[in-house]
Amino acid sequence: MKNKFPDNIVYNEDIQKYDSSIKPYPTDLSAPLITVNDTVAWKNRSIHKVNQKLKATYLELKNQYDTMLKEYEVNKLLFNAKFNFEPIVGEVYHLYKRANNDYFLSIIAPNQCQFNWQGSYYLNTDQIWSKVSSKND
Repeated sequence: MKNKFPDNIVYNEDIQKYDSSIKPYPTDLSAPLITVNDTVAWKNRSIHKVNQKLKATYLELKNQYDTMLKEYEVNKLLFNAKFNFEPIVGEVYHLYKRANNDYFLSIIAPNQCQFNWQGSYYLNTDQIWSKVSSKND
């Protein structure tokens, strides 16, 4: 029959030695308490921060996409409008609507004519039309 040691004695039977001093964990009742770090709160805070950041990034991208889509629609409308001149970069042109719902572009300002004015647009250096003012403003 082997010698039975009390529970508070750390004896390694494989190497036949007392090895409590080399254990990576406390082996005595007077040893410091082992506390497990609470990572749940940190994870929840981090998840919340990441979700907020991703939501903000998504909203920024969505806003940029919506702006780009509006710009595309305006440019499509203006490039499909009828005009008999080559627009000059840096100038403002006026969009009008005929009775048959055709659009045409003109250099004549809305206060100088009785056409159905839809808006005024500026042609920038990238050949992109930008709204200056419109009927709905």
